[in-house]
Amino acid sequence: MPNKTLFEKIRDGEIPADIVHEDELCLAFRDISPQAPLHILVVPRNPLPRIGLAQSSDEALLGHLLLAAAEVARREGVAESGYRLVINNGPDGGEAVPHLHVHLLGGRKLKWPPG
Repeated sequence: MPNKTLFEKIRDGEIPADIVHEDELCLAFRDISPQAPLHILVVPRNPLPRIGLAQSSDEALLGHLLLAAAEVARREGVAESGYRLVINNGPDGGEAVPHLHVHLLGGRKLKWPPG
């Protein structure tokens, strides 16, 4: 069996995390190195290495991740003021963990372009 990703270890309870949302397809937890006052990662339970490897069969999962992120944003109180969703793809895109994840960033005015 291949090595688990960091996010699979969090999913399986092997690494503690501040989980703010769980359902049958995904979980969301606070980033341990936040880049904004609110920084939550929304990850699929079953790993998909990156968005660039998604197939048409992943369409429902991808939509679910975005809807879950929007729900978490509402519950965390940033839906009205605004927030950013970010998906990094590959090393040059800032991908640090090879397990698709959506960054939910908010709690302050975010700059554009992001960098």
